[in-house]
This record gives sequence, C-alpha cells and structure tokens, in this order.
Amino acid sequence: MAFKVRKAGQAGTLPGDGGFTLIELVVVVAILAILAAIMIPMVFGFAAKAKQSEAKELLATIYTAEQAYFGENNQYGTLSNVGFTPSASPKYYSNISINFTYTGAVSFTGSCSANLDGDTTMDIWEVTNASRNPTNTSNDIKG
Repeated sequence: MAFKVRKAGQAGTLPGDGGFTLIELVVVVAILAILAAIMIPMVFGFAAKAKQSEAKELLATIYTAEQAYFGENNQYGTLSNVGFTPSASPKYYSNISINFTYTGAVSFTGSCSANLDGDTTMDIWEVTNASRNPTNTSNDIKG
C-alpha cells in the first residue's frame, strides 16, 4: 500500500485518490511524539523498580538464614556463619552487610545498597530480626 500526499486544497473525491495531506501526517507524528514523551519515563521507572526486586530477594534470603541460625545457636551470625550465598552474583546490590546490636548478637539488621540511576543518592534496603519484609530506607528511584 503506497501513501500519496495530496495538496491541502484538494477534496480527494476522485476514484483511487487515497493519499493523506501533509497536515494529517504532521498531526499523527505530533500525537505519537506526545505519547512517547509520556511513556518513556514510565518504562524507565518500571525498569528501576524491577532492579529493586534484587534487594528484596537478597534480604529475604538473609532473614531466613539468620532466623534458622538463631534457632540453632540462640544468636545471630555473620553472613558466612549463617551460610548466606546469593543464588547468583548480585547485579546491582553488591554492598551487603549485617550489623549486630547488643552483646551476644540477639538482634540484627541486614542491609544492601546500590546506586541505580547514577546520581548521588544511594538506594538502601534493610531487614531486621523483627521485620520479615525488607524496607526501603533511602529510595534512589524518583516517582
């Protein structure tokens, strides 16, 4: 199917004259540009939120390992003590740590952080012995 551009003053009523005017084509391109301007930031936002799922998975695994270790030893352990090994090498969140409070390690805070969008803000997630669900303490994602 070939597109023909007709002059704006022509009615286009002749048989076989199925072209578009330049104005019609410009309007369509403008509408597509507006839709793209709306959708592109949304797509990047979804991609960044998907990256955050890595932190949630890492911290959920740490929580489970720490609870199992506590059940056997009556104290929380280091990442190596509890046998924590990520199922795959973390792609975004490489700063993984465990902090203990009180003597005897009766509570813990696990955290991981990453810079997801290249600015100065770090995305930081934490999980504690009191909370099974990881929380985002510093959000690097806008919106």
